[in-house]
Amino acid sequence: MVTTAMPRWDMEIVFPSLNSPEFEAAFSDVVRSIDDLEALFDKENIAAREAGDVDAETASIFDEVVGRFNSLTERLRTVNAYVHAFVTTDSRNEEALARSSQMDPQLARLRKLSKRYTAWVGSLDIDELKALSQVARDHAYAIEKAKTSAQHMLSPAEEALVSDLELTGTVAWGRLHGNVTSQLAVPIDLPNQPERLPMSVVRSLAYDADRETRRIAYEAELAGWQTVEVPMSAALNSIKGEIGLLSRRRGWGSALDEACDASNIDRATLEAMMEAADRSFPVFRRYLRAKARMFGTEQLAWYDLFAPLGEEKRKWQFDEAASFVEDAFRTYSDRMADFAARSFAGRWTDAEPRAGKRDGAYCMSIRGDESRILMNFKPSFGSVSTLAHELGHAYHNLCLAPRTQLQRATPMTLAETASIFCETIIREAVLNEGSPAEQLAVLDASLQGTTQVVVDITSRFRFESGVFQRRAERELSAREFNELMLDAQRSTYGDGLDPAILHPYMWIVKSHYYGRSYYNFPYMFGLLFGLGLYTIYRQDPDAFRSRYDELLSSTGLADAATLANRFGIDIRSTAFWQGSLRQIEADVERFERLTQPQSRT
Repeated sequence: MVTTAMPRWDMEIVFPSLNSPEFEAAFSDVVRSIDDLEALFDKENIAAREAGDVDAETASIFDEVVGRFNSLTERLRTVNAYVHAFVTTDSRNEEALARSSQMDPQLARLRKLSKRYTAWVGSLDIDELKALSQVARDHAYAIEKAKTSAQHMLSPAEEALVSDLELTGTVAWGRLHGNVTSQLAVPIDLPNQPERLPMSVVRSLAYDADRETRRIAYEAELAGWQTVEVPMSAALNSIKGEIGLLSRRRGWGSALDEACDASNIDRATLEAMMEAADRSFPVFRRYLRAKARMFGTEQLAWYDLFAPLGEEKRKWQFDEAASFVEDAFRTYSDRMADFAARSFAGRWTDAEPRAGKRDGAYCMSIRGDESRILMNFKPSFGSVSTLAHELGHAYHNLCLAPRTQLQRATPMTLAETASIFCETIIREAVLNEGSPAEQLAVLDASLQGTTQVVVDITSRFRFESGVFQRRAERELSAREFNELMLDAQRSTYGDGLDPAILHPYMWIVKSHYYGRSYYNFPYMFGLLFGLGLYTIYRQDPDAFRSRYDELLSSTGLADAATLANRFGIDIRSTAFWQGSLRQIEADVERFERLTQPQSRT
C-alpha cells in the first residue's frame, strides 16, 4: 500500500443515493411496516393492562409481535444508518438533513410502540410466557429488562406525549449541537495556513509537534467555542433538564440510577470501579509529570496532552495503518484479520477530516454483519489505535450478526469490550518492536488514551453529576458550566497539569453530553474490563478465542456481572478493577524508565 489519500466510505453499495428509487422504496417499506405494527398493536391491545395469566393465545401474539418488531428494526437499522452517514460527514447536506428530519417522526412512532410493548410485557407473567413460547425463552433477558422498565413508566398517554415532545426537545437540541459544532470555522494565525480553519482541523493541531502551534490552536479553539457558548448552554440546559425531570417522574432515584440500569450494571459495580480509578490518579499524574520533564517544564499545559513524544519516525498514512492493523490482528486470529481486510476492501471507513464533518470517531452497524466507521485520521499512532478501536466495534457487530435485533441490545459498558481488546493487540504489537525512542512514542500514545479514559472520563462523570444536581434547581449559565468543568478537571488531573491552562469548554466539545446520560463511565468500564480479559487471553490463548467470540455474541443476553462471571471475574470487587489498573501502572513505570536520558538511544 503506497497511496497517501484518506478514504471516504462507500455508501453506494447500500443505496445509490438519498434520492434514488431504491432508497425511497426502503424508506417507504419501513414506514408501511411501522403502520402495520401499529395496527397489530391496536388490534391485540398491546399496552399496559391488568396483570393476568398467560395462555397459548397470548404466547402466540407475543411471538408475532416480537417477530414483526425484529424484522422491522433490522430494516430500519440500514435506512437510519445510511442517512446518518451523510449527516455526520457533511452537516451542510440539505438533502441528508431533510431525510433525517423525515426519519425522526418515524423513530418517534416506533419509540411509542416500544413503550407500549414494554408496558404490555410488564403486565405478563414472565415465567408462564417462557413456558409457552420458545421466542420468549430466546429473548428471556430482553423481556426481563422490559419487565423492570415497565415499573418506571408513566401513563400510556404521558409516555406517548413524551415521545412526541422529544422531537422538539432533546432530539432537536442534540441536532443543533451537532450542526453548530461541525460547521464552526475558527480564525487562527498560523504561517502558511488559511485565516480560518474548521474546528475539527484546529483541534487536530493538538497533535502537532510544535508547541507554539499547539498553543495557538488551543487559544483559537477556546475563542471559537466562546462564540457559540450561548446556544450550546441553552441546548445542554434543555437536555439535562428534560432528562432529570423524566427520571424523577418515572421513579428513578436519579438519572445515574437509570443510566446504570441501561448499562446492565448496578451501583455497587460502578462505585467499585470509580473507587479504583480514584486511587489510581497519582499513577497517571506520574506519567504526566514525566512527560512534562521531556518538554523541560514542571507541568503540562492542556495543549500538551496529545503532543507527540519521542521519535515516531513513521508519519502514519492511512494505508500503512490499515496494513499494520490487519497484520497485528492476525497475531490474534485469522478471523479478526480477514474481517479487517474485508472492511478495508469494502471502504467501510471515512477517515478524511474536512469541513462539515463531525469530529471524533464512531462505528455503526448498517446491515447484516457490515459496519461503517467514521474517524478523522491524523498521521500519528493515536489514529492507528483509533482505527483498531473502531474495528473492534465492527468485529463485535460481526459476532452479534446472528442475533435478532432485541438480542443485540448491548449496553454501553459491554459495547467497549471488543474495541479496547483490539487497541491492546495493536499496542502490544508495536511495543514488541522498534527502538526505545520509537517505543516511547507509542507508549506515550497509549498512555494518552488510558489517561483520557480513566482520568478525563472521571472528570466528565463528575461534571455531569454536578450539572444534574444543579439543573434540578435552575438553569446554568455558560460561565457556570465552565466553572463546573474546571473544578472536575482540577480534582482529577491534580498537579499533573498546569491548573491555569485547562479546558473549560469540554462540555461543548464532547457530543456525548447532548445525547444519552452519563455516556462516560462505560468507556472506563470497557477499558478496564477489556484489559482484564486480555490478561486471561495471554494465560491460555487457544482456550480463550471461542469463549471470547461467544461473549461478544451474548452481550445482549445477560447483565454484565453474569457475563463477567463466565471468565471468573467479579466486577463488584474493587480488586478486579485495581488489577486492570496495575497493568496501566506497569506502562507508566516503563514510560518513566524510557524517559531517562540514557534510555533514549
